[in-house]
Amino acid sequence: MAEGVQNGLVQAVQVARETAVQRAPNGVAYGAFGDNSLAGAELERLVQTVPSTIAAALTRKVYYFVPLAISEGRGDSTLVAPGYTTELGDQAICHRNVALEGADGVFISTRLLGDRFALAFEFFINIGHAFVDTVGVPESFQQLAWSQAVADVRGETSQDAFESRNLALAGKVEGKAIDERAKTSFLASAFSDAVAIYLLSLSLDFDYSELREREYPLLVPQALADRLRLVANLFPPNAGYEFAIRYRRRA
Repeated sequence: MAEGVQNGLVQAVQVARETAVQRAPNGVAYGAFGDNSLAGAELERLVQTVPSTIAAALTRKVYYFVPLAISEGRGDSTLVAPGYTTELGDQAICHRNVALEGADGVFISTRLLGDRFALAFEFFINIGHAFVDTVGVPESFQQLAWSQAVADVRGETSQDAFESRNLALAGKVEGKAIDERAKTSFLASAFSDAVAIYLLSLSLDFDYSELREREYPLLVPQALADRLRLVANLFPPNAGYEFAIRYRRRA
C-alpha cells in the first residue's frame, strides 16, 4: 500500500484497545469508531435486533462499526480509516475478522455499505455465520431445508447455498450417493442466510426481491417463508421487535 494511503490509518488492534465496548441489552458486544455515519440510538437499535437466544452464543464476538476496514496487503493485519475518502473506499472491504486478545473482532465498514439495508444485512449475515460456527444448524432446519432441496424447490438464498446444494444433489439423477460434504455446506449456508434474512425483517421493512442476484434464482417465497417461520419459532424476537411476512399480489 502506498505511503500516502497509510497516512491517517490506524491498526485495527489499536482501534479495539481505544474504543469503548458496549453491550446491548441482548448481550451483543459492540463499539463505534470514527466518522461512521451512525447515531448512537440507531446503532443500538440495529445491534439489539439480534434475539437474546442467538446473542447468547456470541460471547467471544465484538462488532466494531468503523468507517472503512482495509487489508494491509503485506499480511493478515487490518487497518481502519477514521473517515471516508474515495481512494480509501476503493481499497476497503465490507468487513474484516481480527483476532484480538480474549475476543474475536469483526470490523464492519459502515461507509462502504451505502444504505441502512446493506449495512444491516452485512451485520446480520456475520451474526448468522458466527452462530453456525459456534452452535451448528438445528436439526429441524436441516430437515426442512433438505426436504425442499430434494423436492427440487426452485432457487436459493445465496450463491454459496445455491452452488453447494447443486453439488450435493449432482449424483442424484444418476443414482449415486449424496455428496455429504456439500450437503453439510449447503445446510450451513442456508441456515446462515435464513437467520440473516429473519433479522433483516425484524430491523426494517423490505421487499424480498431486493435480495435478488444475477448469478442464481432466489428461493421461491413460500419456501423462504417456511424457513423464516421456523427460525422465528426457534429464536423469538426481542421485546420491541416484530416478525411478519406479508404477501403482495401481482397486479
